[in-house]
Amino acid sequence: MKKAEIKAVFLQEIHRIAPDIDADSVSDSDHLQEDLELDSMDILNLVTALDARFGVSIAEQDYTRIATPEIAVEFISSILKD
Repeated sequence: MKKAEIKAVFLQEIHRIAPDIDADSVSDSDHLQEDLELDSMDILNLVTALDARFGVSIAEQDYTRIATPEIAVEFISSILKD
């Protein structure tokens, strides 16, 4: 899967979890909690959705590796290559 596709899915899931966030306005460096104001339950829902969409398992200790769209795309891309 291409990084652009991973990013699109990531942003779709953010918008699904927090409909008030316009996916088109999210920058690569926006922090999920600090900039987008997602709470811990939102993060858990996002991880669950990403696990399902990509067929991967993101461990709790790796949650910081999805802290921004840019970091998340790199992390998910590396998981999918393994």
